[in-house]
Amino acid sequence: MPDAEDVRRIALSLPDTTEKTAWSMPTFRVAGKMFATLPEDETSIAVRCPKEERDELVLAEPEKFWIADHESQFAWVRARLAALEGEEELRDILADSWRQAAPPRLLEAYPELGPPIVH
Repeated sequence: MPDAEDVRRIALSLPDTTEKTAWSMPTFRVAGKMFATLPEDETSIAVRCPKEERDELVLAEPEKFWIADHESQFAWVRARLAALEGEEELRDILADSWRQAAPPRLLEAYPELGPPIVH
């Protein structure tokens, strides 16, 4: 089961990523743009996710994904770390969120990370 240290290690391994505390929690940013947070007790992550996909994820896997009330108007989704299948799923989720926030110059410089996933 991935934990907060896995989130930190994987997020910071992505190109041009920094960690910054905001709203009393760790946040991860690519080129200054936030793509992940470790809210509250660090048992979940919040990541970027287009609203259409987010709603599908929550309906398909409510034990894993949910939408925090204060984030409902934004394109973000929460994922319970304990419900993830392992480090590979965590890496996929963080990398997809990174791609949504990364500027074109980084997407072009790191083609192996691919374009944002369109489901």
